[in-house]
Amino acid sequence: GDRGRVYLAPTPVHEEIATQAKPEWKPDMPMPDNPRWFSPPLYGLTTFGDLFTPRQLVALTTFSDLVREAMEKVKRDAIAAGLPDDGKPLREGGAGAEGYAEAVGVYLGFAVDKLSTTSNTVCTWQTKPTRLVAAFSRQAIPMTWDYAEANGFGGAAGDYHFPVLSVTEVIQRFPQCTSGFAGQREATAQDCSVDRVVSADPPYYDNIGYADLSDFFYVWLRRSLRPVFPDLFATLAVPKAEELVATPYRHGSKANAEAFFIQGMTKAVQRLAEQVHPAYPVTVFYAFKQSETEAHTGVVSSGWESFLEAVLKAGFAVTGTWPVRTELIVALKKRVSALASSIVLVCRKRPSAAPTATRREFISALKRELPAALRLLQRGNIAPVDLAQASIGPGMGVYTRYSKVIEASGETLSVRDALALINQTLDEVLAEQEGDFDADTRWAVAWFEQQGFAEGEFGLAETLSKAKNTSVQGMVEAGILESKRGKVRLLRPDELPTDWDPGTEKRLTIWEMVHHLIQVLGSGGESGAAELVAKLGAEAEIARELAYRLYQICERKKRAQEALSYNALVQSWREITRLARAEPGERAETRDMFAEEEV
Repeated sequence: GDRGRVYLAPTPVHEEIATQAKPEWKPDMPMPDNPRWFSPPLYGLTTFGDLFTPRQLVALTTFSDLVREAMEKVKRDAIAAGLPDDGKPLREGGAGAEGYAEAVGVYLGFAVDKLSTTSNTVCTWQTKPTRLVAAFSRQAIPMTWDYAEANGFGGAAGDYHFPVLSVTEVIQRFPQCTSGFAGQREATAQDCSVDRVVSADPPYYDNIGYADLSDFFYVWLRRSLRPVFPDLFATLAVPKAEELVATPYRHGSKANAEAFFIQGMTKAVQRLAEQVHPAYPVTVFYAFKQSETEAHTGVVSSGWESFLEAVLKAGFAVTGTWPVRTELIVALKKRVSALASSIVLVCRKRPSAAPTATRREFISALKRELPAALRLLQRGNIAPVDLAQASIGPGMGVYTRYSKVIEASGETLSVRDALALINQTLDEVLAEQEGDFDADTRWAVAWFEQQGFAEGEFGLAETLSKAKNTSVQGMVEAGILESKRGKVRLLRPDELPTDWDPGTEKRLTIWEMVHHLIQVLGSGGESGAAELVAKLGAEAEIARELAYRLYQICERKKRAQEALSYNALVQSWREITRLARAEPGERAETRDMFAEEEV
């Protein structure tokens, strides 16, 4: 229709046609018995073929078979156009008619593979805007209780034309001055990194089941492209035995899985250390946020611990950290505290003459060097969600400059304990930044840590206010607090007045600056927040420090919704401050450009 879609119920004829679909083949490979990544087997859908309706299977198998027909036609056309018919296949470097036809077939096979993500029963329906949502919004196959089924010729998401178009756009942007090569090697035994500059993106402990999830795509690629790459597609499923992930169901127990990961990762990193060009560092991407566990000295991450253990055993020292914005924060990631960056660890071989240090010396060096490193990270506008991960780099830089760190008992300080001390020092540094805050804000931070935005007893609030050199009544007058019937609570951003002007405030607090900025960012976007930052002047930078501190509290207290607000404010800070320096007219134009049009 003119102003939206019209939804029609199926007729009996439609239903009869749908039930006539009889696929001649379906992928019968069983899904893993691992509910963390695969929920459907719990409900009787045990194979990858069970994830498709009969007519989806008919469509996908037909498209897959047409890839072979297309290659034959391309070969005939290529010969007719003058390409030599040398009979040399693509896998042997063929550039004649056969190699060219197989290359086109590879891209068409990619398109069919992409089509499988929008032609299955894991797809759901999004209402705003109305459209089909493909499988794999995260790295798992969940159970879906209802699903949307796309038309392969419908001219929208799920149409085969769209993945073909995407592949075509990539090809058009390929550099044409050289040829590329992709090869598969066993990381623990490879010899292709000799005198090379290496940048690695290793598996993230137990976070993602790459090989298991790849089978969803492999079954369709194998059907389309097995004649082109018979060795690559010789196995019925993706090889998994050597995959460097800590998967308990594959290794019998969590302890066995962790030992396998550390042993394999150590070998792989040692192999790099032996071969890479000595003049350059090895950079390792690690976009990983493992669920945390309590250790006797603090909070550590078993994924980071195991990975760093492997790096150190290989003889590397961490010499720096580069947070690199690599993650696209859309859809599901907008609703969770997902990492916005990959943390790139910069590693070099540790000198053989590296000194030893005591635990006390290590802690002293941490407290001396980590605050400056964190200030640099904050100045670079790293998102709060990434700060704890990024601080591991400079912290481990201190730890790994020593051949070992000795405990008072004479034992070596473990990576686990070193990480706990780094996290503890991070907490102390962020807490020390509260010295820049006014008394009302210091009270609000302490109260927020205890109560969040929930009510608390007036007596407790009054006692805390005396310790912070302020008063409950003063903070009520400042507009950050509500006090009635013996109860006290902090005002949420959506409860603050929308016409707030910091220039008229007699008792201006950093706390209200942050929460008014969050309110304006939500209602008026970055340009609206920029107008407020322009009024706040130099005080705005202190407000950003408070956002880091409050995010850290929310993360520790499992207050996900509030954490998202503080993280979003810092992530938008660079653009907000850029707009704050612009002329009012430019800010208005920016706001209009991103405003949603009425539909």
